[in-house]
Amino acid sequence: MRARTATALAVLTLLTGSACTAGATHPAPPADDVIKAATRALTDDCLTRRGLTPHSGRQRVSDALFGTGRAELSLRLPTGYVVRTHTDGCLAAAQRRLYGDQDRWFRTSVVVNNLRPEAESTGRPLSEVRAAHRAEIAEWRQLRARALTTATALLEGGGTTHPKGNQ
Repeated sequence: MRARTATALAVLTLLTGSACTAGATHPAPPADDVIKAATRALTDDCLTRRGLTPHSGRQRVSDALFGTGRAELSLRLPTGYVVRTHTDGCLAAAQRRLYGDQDRWFRTSVVVNNLRPEAESTGRPLSEVRAAHRAEIAEWRQLRARALTTATALLEGGGTTHPKGNQ
């Protein structure tokens, strides 16, 4: 898993244009790419701390990554669908680290990512649905900005991705 962390750091380095050219400015990498790279680094480190390797078996890795048992977080959408997620896997730990609050991120991101389906299922214009969810959209932006700041610091730091050091 450590190789993937190195790969994520290399991708970030390439995206940020760290190979400097005198006077050249390089655009910042897309926020999604930075957050995905940090999520990958955090989940890889978590799997490694749990003693898992790519050869540990698909189900063991999946259970460690996504969690097991009954999903602890759940949200019913206006479309009638219920979205659930675990709080005990490596991905959940990465979300807590990046967004600060996995529960808030889960609820907010599920709502924001389902605005179009809500508009379609209720027959309302998307602009009206967005206006009705203004608070969730603002919270999504706030949490995502925090994740980008945390992800950038984590990837640029080059040190351990575990908040308490090498455990």
